[in-house]
Amino acid sequence: MTRKMRRLSVILACGAGLGSASALTLSAFSDNLVFFMSPGDIATHAPAPGRTIRLGGLVQAKSLRVDKQDGEPVARFVVTDGRTTIPVSYTGILPDLFREGQGVVALGTIQPDHSFRAQEVLAKHDETYMPKDVADALKRSGHWNPAQGPAPPASTWNSVTASR
Repeated sequence: MTRKMRRLSVILACGAGLGSASALTLSAFSDNLVFFMSPGDIATHAPAPGRTIRLGGLVQAKSLRVDKQDGEPVARFVVTDGRTTIPVSYTGILPDLFREGQGVVALGTIQPDHSFRAQEVLAKHDETYMPKDVADALKRSGHWNPAQGPAPPASTWNSVTASR
């Protein structure tokens, strides 16, 4: 075997090893991917049974019911995107920001009856949201007076001069 042939065989072996490692890594990632879908997306392109997805939308008004089952709270509500709705059930305590009419992201699976069983529920808020503790701190420090308008943007909190 000539020197060129040995070099070529080493390069081919390294390429095959790198390709195999890449394929194994990508297949491991595909098992852990969680896609975000709206109720309309689920209605048109239903995910595979048992596939974990993130369902996002608004909690429909007057749809929230909380019951006790085996001593644990079970919340049932409807998530909508304005066109399509999906009933959701969640066992556990809902986040503090969870409200009807607010945005929500739920992690879980579609059930055979086309409902959604959530394992985790995350409440969303809009860009104007400010935690109560932060609002109180801005008021106390004199950086914001609610009578003079909305709070300053978060990017200026460290540089805002006191309003008088």
